[in-house]
Amino acid sequence: MNDEDRTTRPRVGVVGLGAMGLGMARSLRTAGYDVAVHDLRAEVAEDFARQGGIAYSTPGELASAVDVLVGVVVNAEQVEAVLFGEGGAAERLGRGSVFVMCSTVDPTWAAELEGRLAERGVLCLDAPISGGAARAAAGELTMMTSGPAAAYAVAGPVLDAMSATVYRLGGSAGLGSKVKIVNQLLAGVHIAAAAEAMALGISAGVPPEALYEVVTHSAGNSWMFENRMAHVLAGDYTALSAVDIFVKDLGLVLDSARPRRFPLPLAATAHQMFLQASASGLGAEDDSAVIKIFPGIDLPKPAEA
Repeated sequence: MNDEDRTTRPRVGVVGLGAMGLGMARSLRTAGYDVAVHDLRAEVAEDFARQGGIAYSTPGELASAVDVLVGVVVNAEQVEAVLFGEGGAAERLGRGSVFVMCSTVDPTWAAELEGRLAERGVLCLDAPISGGAARAAAGELTMMTSGPAAAYAVAGPVLDAMSATVYRLGGSAGLGSKVKIVNQLLAGVHIAAAAEAMALGISAGVPPEALYEVVTHSAGNSWMFENRMAHVLAGDYTALSAVDIFVKDLGLVLDSARPRRFPLPLAATAHQMFLQASASGLGAEDDSAVIKIFPGIDLPKPAEA
């Protein structure tokens, strides 16, 4: 592959085929990429490969075959394992290749990772994502990115194929993660507030369907209310974004502000709500399940098949 081809059509791999990563891999395939993948659940990667693509058994094997490696794992610990664990990708990514980190992590850690990869000649884009599984599959994510111009030169077409909007926020890793943390503060608070509002209405005897209809056509609506309270009405808590994700992400929000002694009272309250839900055994359920912490309410049940 010559330099021109590498820039316009880089070889791309995705590691982490959860709700978001699988959708992103599919959107890349729809855009015409031959997508290589890895997931700890070999059957998930193999199923993707059967529909078009290549599955690799380790991140390192995948890394050796691509110019752009998109990491869609949960947290910094998992990124560390993907890159530097046994069979990891860092040693086998070629010089000038790009690691696109889509995980929500501490901004300071993101900046440190950029330096560690640079020592190996590997470029890094700090590229957290927002939009949910459906938008991931449609290639309509929002990406909050930062990193060197050389990384965008290689990975730019890949970002565009996965996203409706790619924000370029600066020339070094960490800035993307800072913006994502602010976004997650709002997302977590909005979900918690939506759950509290719906719980209050149900406890007061308002039919939940009527409450949803009115709020979604009134000034009190939010995207999170409209999206997540639809899960509550359906009685479906299948995790698209789990309670424990917001235990982690709101924890990062609070951790990022603590050294500056910056108060975040709403984020702290929302974090405690998700933590209570997790401690009650709901951590793996959809984040809308935070509504279950409220006592004495009769939540909608799933429709009978």
